[in-house]
Amino acid sequence: MSLVLPPPVHAQDMGELFRKVSPAVVVIRAKGREVSAGSSGLVYFNEIGSGVLISSDGKVMTASHVVHAMDEIMVEFLGGQTVAAHVVASEPAADLSLLQLETVPSGAQVAPLGDSTRVRVGDQVVIVGAPYGLSHSLSVGWISARYPPNTVYRSIPLAEFLQTTATINQGNSGGPMFNTAGEVIGIVSHNISKSGGSEGLGFVVSSNSARQLLLERKSFWSGIEGMLVSGELAEILNVPQPAGYLVKAVAKDSPAWLLGVQGGDRIAKIGGEEVVVRGDIILAIAGIQVGSPDSFFTVRERMQAMRPGDEITIKVLRAGQILDLRGRLP
Repeated sequence: MSLVLPPPVHAQDMGELFRKVSPAVVVIRAKGREVSAGSSGLVYFNEIGSGVLISSDGKVMTASHVVHAMDEIMVEFLGGQTVAAHVVASEPAADLSLLQLETVPSGAQVAPLGDSTRVRVGDQVVIVGAPYGLSHSLSVGWISARYPPNTVYRSIPLAEFLQTTATINQGNSGGPMFNTAGEVIGIVSHNISKSGGSEGLGFVVSSNSARQLLLERKSFWSGIEGMLVSGELAEILNVPQPAGYLVKAVAKDSPAWLLGVQGGDRIAKIGGEEVVVRGDIILAIAGIQVGSPDSFFTVRERMQAMRPGDEITIKVLRAGQILDLRGRLP
């Protein structure tokens, strides 16, 4: 049996496709705080990424590592107009976040979400983003593999990944990958590189993952960035239970910020690993003990079931004391 391939998409078609989808692609410029080695406290830093407008009321999809724990987020459109935005849903376990624009620019173009189950290895794709801050840059490639959730990265277990040969560099994160019909079939996450540049090993979270986690389930955004500590590290930090969640940073005005959760302000080298310390260690959320990666799924389900105004308690270890932080969800 002979294999029948679809006709190739020519350069002129790629140019037309780029002009068609580019107005829906945005550049994301975020500001946050972090602890750097040798500093005596927090320092401010900037993050540049990409995103895509997916609704007329101002919803923008992007990667969570671009915006999840940031204090200030600005979204820049093709014509240069810039508007403020804030996170309304986020799932770091899939590297996905959803932003809400404060205002929607007149004439802003929305990109349709495609069905990523129809994507096949060998399909030609287009990525539009801001590599190294160079806005609305085009790269073209093919789908080279598909990976089900929890098969590629333990730190991103919920993401279904599409691997692509299209060039991905720093600043492309969060940008859309389009099929040749101009539909968004993925949100750029990262690449694997030994040289530091693009080597044709780009990973993109499928559009169906994004639709499910950001629109259908609308993963709760806490504004917390940190790490699970257990075993010897938990013992060194005097955690009074098998494990806890060490808070590295908290986004300004996020639900965790409003509850009074505090991030760290120093770096310590523990067992050869640099760890941000002096932040809260979360022991329990809404009565659910933090003890393993699985506990976060239970917490996530509980938070998704809660409504604005519902009371919540977070138990933390702070400077050797156990405190109950109480408040209401915004």
